[in-house]
Amino acid sequence: MSFTPIRAVESHQLGDHSVDLRMPLLALMAIVVGTGGAVGAWVLVKLIAVATNLFWFGRISAGDALITDASVGLLVIAIPVIGSLIVGLMARFGSKKIRGHGIPEAIETILFGESRLSLKVALLKPLSSAVSIGSGGPFGAEGPIIMTGGAIGSLFAQCFHLSAAERKTLLVAGAAAGMTAIFGTPLAAILLAIEVLLFEWKPRSFVPVVVAAMVSFAWRPLLLGSGPMFPMTATATGAGWELLASAGIGVVVGLEAMLLSTSLYKIEDLFHKLPVHWMWWPAIGAVAVGIGGLIDAHVLGAGYASIEALLNGGLTLKVVAALLVVKAAVWLIALGSGTSGGVLAPLLIMGGAAGFLLGQVLPGNAGFWAMIGMAGIMSGAMRAPLTGALFAAELTGHFDALPCAIAASAGAYAVSVLLMRRSILTEKIARRGRHILQEYTVDPLDVLQAAQLMTKDPETLADTMTTAEALAFFTANAGHRSYPVVDAGHRLVGLVSRTDALRWQVDHSAADVSLAEAISDAAQPVAYPDTPSGVVADLIIESGIGRIPIVERGSSRVVGILSRQDLLKARGTSRLAETGRSRFSPQP
Repeated sequence: MSFTPIRAVESHQLGDHSVDLRMPLLALMAIVVGTGGAVGAWVLVKLIAVATNLFWFGRISAGDALITDASVGLLVIAIPVIGSLIVGLMARFGSKKIRGHGIPEAIETILFGESRLSLKVALLKPLSSAVSIGSGGPFGAEGPIIMTGGAIGSLFAQCFHLSAAERKTLLVAGAAAGMTAIFGTPLAAILLAIEVLLFEWKPRSFVPVVVAAMVSFAWRPLLLGSGPMFPMTATATGAGWELLASAGIGVVVGLEAMLLSTSLYKIEDLFHKLPVHWMWWPAIGAVAVGIGGLIDAHVLGAGYASIEALLNGGLTLKVVAALLVVKAAVWLIALGSGTSGGVLAPLLIMGGAAGFLLGQVLPGNAGFWAMIGMAGIMSGAMRAPLTGALFAAELTGHFDALPCAIAASAGAYAVSVLLMRRSILTEKIARRGRHILQEYTVDPLDVLQAAQLMTKDPETLADTMTTAEALAFFTANAGHRSYPVVDAGHRLVGLVSRTDALRWQVDHSAADVSLAEAISDAAQPVAYPDTPSGVVADLIIESGIGRIPIVERGSSRVVGILSRQDLLKARGTSRLAETGRSRFSPQP
């Protein structure tokens, strides 16, 4: 009796990375996605400009316009309400997915929606965000463009026969391309993809994301301009104490991020208790936005001008304090109401304001400390420390401040993960009953090989044994559900199980047949000593056979057997390495 190994095991090759020709194919597709993300960002920026001009100046124009230049009197309360009513209608009769700031929705689609976004989302998300921001909503464009760019990548991927993992790669590539086009920060966009969106670290996803970001960055000078988005004059002195001060600012803004996240979801809970349909919630929240605009118009809109002024010391302490307190209040209420808008720009403003105020008691330029506060709060709120540090450096063009930015990001990140179970991005998903784990580790089953986990020299049955003898064996002596059957040279013939024995017990005519004749002709899955344990686990799932024989290559001699229980031992060993603590005592 011969057997046929499953082809997947036979063709498996060991290597540092799992990569094949699908990677360059996805990289070529990412060129299209990167272009689409850049164009989507340009469209979003123009839509925001059109909405701003229409709502605040009563003109149809795509030119730059600052809400702080408008003189509308008490209409400053009515305009955000009108815009939010429009967003509520779009969400109710268009798509619920346009509500919120975009990144949680993208994460949920990646992890639980097979990375499928609809054309409706691709069209309505930028339009609703433009209306929200243009009418005074205190949001940035980054969340919407991540969702829009992701939708472009997802829609393009859905035109081809791709796996869910490959669609995810192009979705995230589109998101990274959109962020790159808006902010001119390709490195930070790539890191954001790795730290927040991809949930893996593989060449298959990394290379296409880099391609999309670089393509978008190449398009940016033609569509949105070149150079740092917020150039600043303040620089680091290189003194060692600056690193310590930056870490301290990181701790402070990490606490600020925790307070903001906690407050946001408490406010969202309050909106859920309102006795009106959720369509009206954005308009109710917009009343607070309008009142905030009466206090200080700087809190309205995306606030990119305020970020630049913070970095270059162009704001008075009174305005900075208003940005810290009033901007936080209107942003929390507006976002908690379920309107459409991003979190990144508001976080930069609030973290920058905190850093600016702390900079009043620290040596050096307050604008530099504002930059450090921005890096820290992004890290603490989004749980993306590398992205936060590099984003601040790319936004300003001051890579010399990167060590201080990293120190602040690490401080904020440490505080955030210690004091909060979820980030501002994942809390919403958790409230929908889905658990997110943002820690990447190597699966022990992909590291350990079959030879390291298998039971060596397992008990076998001779192929000359009759079915009656096998039935007696399973009735009296068997300690396992199945056993390898071997010939005189200990070469595998097949596998016999308790199920087979029960069948023979019913079929009395097979009582004197040898196992070599009785074993099914179905292909027998096997593995080899150097086969990764993860591949063996896949074999068990695919075949439904709980014990896989391990045979020598070429000779097919049985050298071991690997069971489900053996595979679980690998997880136990990994868990022990994490939790088992002991003191090393050198041998004498």
